[in-house]
Amino acid sequence: MNSIPSVNLKDFTSGNLDRKQKFVDEIGKAYEEIGFVALKGHLLGDTLVDDLYKEIKNFFSLTTDIKRGYEIPGIGGQRGYVSFGKESAKGKKEGDLKEFWHFGQYVEDDAERAKEYPDNVSVNELPAFNEVGKKAYQSLEETAKYVLRALALYLDLEETYFDNYIHNGNSILRPIHYPPITHEPDNAVRAAAHGDINLITLLMGAQGRGLQVQNHKGEWIDAIAEPDELMINVGDMLSRHTNNKLKSTIHRVINPPRELWGTSRYSIPFFMHPISEMKLDVLDGCIDGNNPKQFEDITAGAFLDERLRELGLKK
Repeated sequence: MNSIPSVNLKDFTSGNLDRKQKFVDEIGKAYEEIGFVALKGHLLGDTLVDDLYKEIKNFFSLTTDIKRGYEIPGIGGQRGYVSFGKESAKGKKEGDLKEFWHFGQYVEDDAERAKEYPDNVSVNELPAFNEVGKKAYQSLEETAKYVLRALALYLDLEETYFDNYIHNGNSILRPIHYPPITHEPDNAVRAAAHGDINLITLLMGAQGRGLQVQNHKGEWIDAIAEPDELMINVGDMLSRHTNNKLKSTIHRVINPPRELWGTSRYSIPFFMHPISEMKLDVLDGCIDGNNPKQFEDITAGAFLDERLRELGLKK
C-alpha cells in the first residue's frame, strides 16, 4: 500500500447498517494492511481546533524559564511540560527535536482511579489553556471510542468490548512543538522512527509533509491529512492484543528542507490508553494454525511502565 486510506466516521454513526458495515470493513482492512487511516467526520469542531492551536502556540511562545517551571519531577513526564530534546525513540541516543505538553485523564466518577494518575498542571499565564485542552481531550476520547467500537466489530467482538477499558483510561493529549532548526542536526530528527505504545493514536496537525509511515515493503510514504481529517494509527498495545492482525506501523517526522528550517511545526496526538489492569493477552480469535500466539501475557500498566523506561522518560 502506497497511500493512507481515508474513511468517514459519519458512516459508522449514521444509523444505516450498510454504511456502518462499510466503515468497519474499510478501517479494519486499512489497519491490517498499513496501520493508518485518515478520518473525516470526527467530533472536534472547527472552533475548538482553532482555539487549541492558539493556546498551544501561546504556551510554547513563553520563555524557557517559565515553561520549565511546569516540568514536574518524578512523574516520567506524564503531565505538564517536557523540555526540548528530552525524549528519544526506543534504541536511539539522540533526543528528538521537539518540546511538548501533556494533558491527562479527567476522572470525575471514581475517587480510587483518580489517585492512580498525576494531577493535570494549570498554566497560570494562560487562563483559557487548560479549559480548551480539556474540551479537546474529551472530544478526541469520544471519537476514539467509536473507532474502537468499529474495530471490536471487525474482530468479531461485542461492539462495546473496549468501552469499560477506556473509560477513565490513562490516555494522554500531547501538543508538540518542533521549533525552527538553527543548525545542522547531529543525527537527530524531529521525531525518530518509532511505534506508539497505546491502543490507537489520533493525530491533529498532519497537514503538509513531515509525517512518514513505513509500509510492509520497508518504504517510507508521506502521510498527509486534509484539514478536516485526523490521522489515526494502531499502537503496540492493540497490535499485541490482536496478535499483530492489526498493525502498529513504524512512523517518523522528518526534518523539513533547509529552506524551511526557520519554521515551527505543531502536531497534537491523542494517545488512547486503557486502564492499567486491562489484560493485553492475545485474543483467542486472533490465534490459529497459521498465526500462533506471538506475545507474552501482560497488563497495559506493566507494558506502559516498561516502555517509558525504554524511552528515557522514567528511571
